[in-house]
Order: sequence, then structure tokens, then C-alpha cells
Amino acid sequence: MALSIGGFGIGLTEFVIAGLLTEVASDLGVTISQAGHLVGAYALAVVPGALIITPFLMRRPPNYALVLLLGFFVAGNLLSAWAPNYEVMFAGRFVAALAHGGYFGIGAVLAGSLVPKDKQASAVAALFAGLTIANVLGVPVGALVGQQFGWRMVFWIISALGVLALAGLVALVPRTKPEQDQLPVAQQFRALARPQVLASLLTTALVFGGMFGVFTYIEPLLREVTGYSASAIPWLLVIFGAGLFAGNIVGGKAADKNADNAVLILSILLPVVILTLGAVAGVPVLVAILLFLLGLVGFATVPGLQARVMRHAQGAATLASATNIAAFNLGNTIGVSLAGAAIAAGYGLVSPALVGAGLTVIGLALIVAARISARRKNTLTQPTN
Repeated sequence: MALSIGGFGIGLTEFVIAGLLTEVASDLGVTISQAGHLVGAYALAVVPGALIITPFLMRRPPNYALVLLLGFFVAGNLLSAWAPNYEVMFAGRFVAALAHGGYFGIGAVLAGSLVPKDKQASAVAALFAGLTIANVLGVPVGALVGQQFGWRMVFWIISALGVLALAGLVALVPRTKPEQDQLPVAQQFRALARPQVLASLLTTALVFGGMFGVFTYIEPLLREVTGYSASAIPWLLVIFGAGLFAGNIVGGKAADKNADNAVLILSILLPVVILTLGAVAGVPVLVAILLFLLGLVGFATVPGLQARVMRHAQGAATLASATNIAAFNLGNTIGVSLAGAAIAAGYGLVSPALVGAGLTVIGLALIVAARISARRKNTLTQPTN
């Protein structure tokens, strides 16, 4: 729970600004598109945070590392809350994002170490529960607070959440040792290129790129194709968020039983859900149901993918875990860009569903190929009688 509070704050920081763009743009004297770059800046900053900062923290006790990362988080949000101009706001977003990959990466390894092996995926899911709750409740409430009291108040509150997470981390999370039997840092980076690890990282990017490519452009589809009113959109987004929350729990339990099978089955289901959503885009009731399923199936892959990459990256589990978090964000950026390009090319508001399904199918192909490769390797290494 203590770790999840930090996850909630980080999830809120990443997504809440999407509901405050108009207020931020007006206050800072920039265009909506410039304010939109504050979202992209955060996602891109997650990557260097995961790949540069995490290696310096891997050999320190996880508690110490997470305290330092939450320090980045609090400092970045305080900077954003105070920002007198766009440039300072941009810097604040960048600093806050540096904590993202390391917090979830190191936090996932720490959470897994606190429970028996058959509960590790569920422990990872508990860490990510804060992220899903941020989408279900935090973002709508944050948008409401921003409209009533100003967008800066939202970032002051998020900073306070960071301090609360720091206190909970120090008081409640047991002190543990760093990941044992770690490889030298250079070898850990080479471990990321192991076929099974690389397949997991690419699958993460493709699966989430496909899902968020669809979700990012869901609002105009719901209004212009499905026919929902503007007042119905927040409730539909809550339905999607509820799917994320349910998927996190279901995915954790499924991954505890067999992470590889869970990822495979969910990777098969996701393109089916996405294509069905596109096919029934004109039927309001079915679209609401498919939105829930999109969140459920999409986020249910997280615990399995995280557990899979940690298992195959022996000696580099912490770095691989953080890199997998970066892959989520990098995939989001790629998916949103490709889906936006499809709309700009004149293929219509349903086209992101085709793009998203295509990305997830490629991810499915990678997982299938990785499983076949692993079975062949096991067959070759088994002793003959």
C-alpha cells in the first residue's frame, strides 16, 4: 500500500495534465498544441530516467533508491506548481518524469521480494494499482480541482502526495538488500539484448502502443462516430479506468499461475477487442462494453510482461524492470503518433483501431516466436538417454 501511494502520485502526474490543457495554456500564454508537448515531454523523459538514473541506484538498498526517486518526483511537481513560464513548467515535467521508470522498475523488484514466489506477480500488480486508481479517480478529480481552484493547486496536491509516499516508504516498507548476484553494469545492458528479454520489451511497447493509440483518440470517436454527448465522455472514461483497475487484478492472478501463458492469451485477445471496438463504433451500448474490455485486457498484460522480463533478465532484473516501464511510455508515444498519422491521412476516426490492432498483432508474433525459440533451446539442452 505504501508503494502504491507513490504509484498513484506518479500516475496522476503523468495523466492529469491532459484534463487541464486549456487552463495551463491560458495561464502560461501558449497554444494548446504547445501545452500538449508537456504530456509528450513527460513520456519521453521516462526513458533516460530509466536507463541512466536506475543503473546508479541498482546497487543501493531499494528503500534508499525509491526515496531518492521520490525526491525527484516532489521537486519536479513543486517546480511545475510554481512555474512562472512555459519553460520552467517544461523543466518541472521533465524532472518529475525522471522518477517514473526507476520507481516502478525498482519498486516491482522490491514488491516481489516481499512475498512468496507464487505471489510475486500479484505484488507487482499491487504496486501498479496506484497507477490504475489515478486513471479511474485521480484524473477526473484533478480536472475538477483544477477548474475550481486553478491548475497549480493540482500540482501542489500532487507534491504533498509525494511527501506522504516518502513517509510511508520510510515507515512501512521493510529494509531489504539490493538485487542479489547482479552482473556488472555493462553486462546488464547487454542482458537487455537477450532474445527473451528483448522480445518482452518489444512486446510491451507494441501492446501498449496499440492500446493507447486507440484510447488517445477515443474522445472524438465517441462524439462524432458513436454519437455520445460531451457530458457522457467523463463517465465513459471512468468505465475504461474501471477496466484498467480490474485488468490489473486479473492479470496479477493469472501471471502468478503462469506469466508466459497469461501474456500469450491476453496478446491474442487484445487485437480482437480493438478490432471489435472499431467494427461496432456506431453502437453506443457495445462501445461502452468494449471500452471496459479494452482497459481490462490491455492492462492485464502488465504484471505478466513485468514478471516475464524480470525472470529472463537474471542478474539484471532491476534494470530490465525499469527498461520495461520505459518501453510502456515509448510504445505509447509511437502508437499515438501512428494513429494520429492515420487520421491526418484521411482514413477516419476508426483508423486508430486498425493501427492499434496491427501493433498488437506484431507484439503477439514476437511472443509466439520467443516461446518457440525457448522450447527449441530447452529441447536441445535436455540430456539424451
